[in-house]
Amino acid sequence: MSPKDTAGTRRGDRLGAVTPGRIAIAVVAVLLLVFIFENTRQVRIRLLIPEVTMPLYLALLATALLGAVCGWYAARRGPRRSR
Repeated sequence: MSPKDTAGTRRGDRLGAVTPGRIAIAVVAVLLLVFIFENTRQVRIRLLIPEVTMPLYLALLATALLGAVCGWYAARRGPRRSR
């Protein structure tokens, strides 16, 4: 095969293509930015003993990350079958 025959099949040619996955990621990114800008007010959060003040979106992000880590750990340590 000559280089001219394979020129259209290179991976780099598809980087500029608009795909449904890229559209979905762009929509999620825009929604995330809207969510952040709508939730910038300061909130007081009590963590057992200390009380901290932070933007609401950071508190929600921290909670989501902790939930994701707990979910990942629970899925990883799920029920084991005995043989």
